[in-house]
Amino acid sequence: MELGQFKLDPRTKIIILVIISFMVFNEAPIYVSGILVLIPFICLFFSNYKKAAVIYVVLYVAAKYIQIFLLPNSTGIISIILVTFSYTSSRMLPILIMGYYTIASTKVSEFISAMEKSNVPKDIIIPLSVVFRYIPSIIEEIKSITNAMKMRGFGLTVKSFKNPLKLIEFYMVPILISAVKTSDELSAASLTRGLSNPKKRTHLVDTEFSKLDYSLLLISVIGFLIYVFYFIGGH
Repeated sequence: MELGQFKLDPRTKIIILVIISFMVFNEAPIYVSGILVLIPFICLFFSNYKKAAVIYVVLYVAAKYIQIFLLPNSTGIISIILVTFSYTSSRMLPILIMGYYTIASTKVSEFISAMEKSNVPKDIIIPLSVVFRYIPSIIEEIKSITNAMKMRGFGLTVKSFKNPLKLIEFYMVPILISAVKTSDELSAASLTRGLSNPKKRTHLVDTEFSKLDYSLLLISVIGFLIYVFYFIGGH
């Protein structure tokens, strides 16, 4: 499969994200959780996010290695650090990575088209469409603020944390103000484009399920069923 052919329907991404969210908060053997943990890696790797995919797998494998081999023999403060890193990484990383892939690879127009095809109420579509544009916009704002602070000799470094009040004043306050302003602008832009119009909209983008969507959804459902069977009593 060529990289350009790996394109999932927004509904597929959201369904897989929800399934993964259910799975990661309970401890399960690697053969049970591994099925769905690999799906974010596959999505990233074949969508030109290879670097993020490799980092994700390395961190997840490291977390599982720590849980299995290092934690039983560790004590004291080292044990606390290892537990914090390993359990946070193994349980939160799959959700974060799948969420990152969903937002990074989904255009707002694709998302709206897919949601309207599924007859999702506009009260849900409008806020979520704002979220899809909000996160990339606020990341760009944070980069701009960081660069501005570096030019003034106050970058986000270890030294800056020695003066937390200045860090809040010069760094966090502009980010919070920018976050509020960006959300208002995006909400106004969404309404200006007619998202609240009760009449049926037309779309230049056509979203539909492909064989790839059905394949990944099937793998996700099978993995989830194995997971449920394990906790019901199939140990």
